[in-house]
Amino acid sequence: MATQTHSLSYAGCNFLRQRLVLSTLSGRPVKIRKIRARDDNPGLRDFEASFIRLLDKITNGSRIEINQTGTTLYYQPGLLYGGPVEHDCSVLRSIGYYLEGLLCLAPFMKHPLKIVLRGVTNDQIDPSVDVLKATALPLLKQFGIDGESFELKIVRRGMPPGGGGEVFFSCPVRKVLKPIQLTDPGKIKRIRGMAYSVRVSPQMANRIVDSARSILNKFIPDIYIYTDHMKGVNSGKSPGFGLSLVAETTNGTFLSAELASNPQGQGTAVLPEDLGRNCARLLLEEIHRGGCVDSTNQSLALLLMTLGQQDVSKVLLGPISPYTIEFLRHLKSFFQIMFKIETKPCGEELKGGDKVLMTCVGIGFSNLSKTLK
Repeated sequence: MATQTHSLSYAGCNFLRQRLVLSTLSGRPVKIRKIRARDDNPGLRDFEASFIRLLDKITNGSRIEINQTGTTLYYQPGLLYGGPVEHDCSVLRSIGYYLEGLLCLAPFMKHPLKIVLRGVTNDQIDPSVDVLKATALPLLKQFGIDGESFELKIVRRGMPPGGGGEVFFSCPVRKVLKPIQLTDPGKIKRIRGMAYSVRVSPQMANRIVDSARSILNKFIPDIYIYTDHMKGVNSGKSPGFGLSLVAETTNGTFLSAELASNPQGQGTAVLPEDLGRNCARLLLEEIHRGGCVDSTNQSLALLLMTLGQQDVSKVLLGPISPYTIEFLRHLKSFFQIMFKIETKPCGEELKGGDKVLMTCVGIGFSNLSKTLK
């Protein structure tokens, strides 16, 4: 754990989750001021308060102070504890918002985390549970986080605005992480997808599949898109449909894209045909950007490289997203670590967009509460 106890200070509500997660891992307290201070409705939003409550549940001895208006937050992290937890997420953001934070923290608990999250499983803002299951879990396995108890299961689907979904996530603990060398993404060998529909005609999912295939079939023959139509209590409280697509390469890289219909009562109605075609185009765009990690999981990969053993880790990414750029700045302030960044222009052998090779030496972070076997 970091020995310095002086807290880091930030202003504004941007990247709140990043700061809290890195604070918990590094053991450094954070103070965040002026959270939407000039807003008509100042302070923390419901979904942010829910994320802070979740951190409080999975840690032991955290100190959280929020002023009366909710515009200033002081967070002094405790030890990651884990164990069985249940949490009702805010329906303003999907469960993916909370899961992204948990994926960073789960391997370093004292007891293996077994958590039930309730809320919205698929929305238009955050990565859905389907995509995280297909892309983030294989990424964690590269770092040596694996085992029978490593699973992410959708028990019920819930669409916004009502939610009503339920997800079970369990993750084993690890003392140290393996360094990785992911420099060759390989060629696309197959595309898998999941078209889901809840509280609408099951025919919707089939229409999505047909329209997505009309584009993807021109590029690759091995395409299989499952349809998932949940009924009764498992279908949550609001109608909706959507599609998530994942392309897998010969070297075990997963690139994803997804789209969901507009929430009930908001925006214009989306035709399943349009949604399927647009999602297929998004996947082709993601394949063009390329890299060994798709754009939703860039920051997760960089964090796990930082926390790895004191050895060199390398990963080839597509163009870095603005979220990841800010994440790199935070990694520097919390862990004093800098990445070597080399641009790889798109040449003969590298198809698609320009790539970036990220190299770092891990800080040798070890899980203090994990006893040696």
